[in-house]
Amino acid sequence: MALPSNAKVDAAPNFLANLDAAHRFFLIQDAETADARLSRLKQDLRDMVAILAWSPASGRPARFLAAQSAQAALKADAVRQLAEQAGLPHLREYVVGQHIVLYAHSDSDVVLLALKHQRQLMYPGEF
Repeated sequence: MALPSNAKVDAAPNFLANLDAAHRFFLIQDAETADARLSRLKQDLRDMVAILAWSPASGRPARFLAAQSAQAALKADAVRQLAEQAGLPHLREYVVGQHIVLYAHSDSDVVLLALKHQRQLMYPGEF
């Protein structure tokens, strides 16, 4: 029995901007521990990437896709269309500590789209 080949995992510019924003927030919250907290988050994200490379569907279904408001439904549709145009038909979320990563995937590719703290209502940035 052959093992599955690893999926390619990339990060969208928006995801990288969200990671920088998280670091800025850590600095505002507590400058003394900010770098250590960012290092921990990055290590957790590396662990997540290893899992997603092996099993792209490991995350939970993206909860924002079940939006109730008209505005949220429009945003969800826009993200869904972008993922489909990129050939990544599935949107999922992966919980990393107190953060949630939104990603799109197919069987062979994963793109990390956004990062938010669990207390944030929406994913920041444009997709």
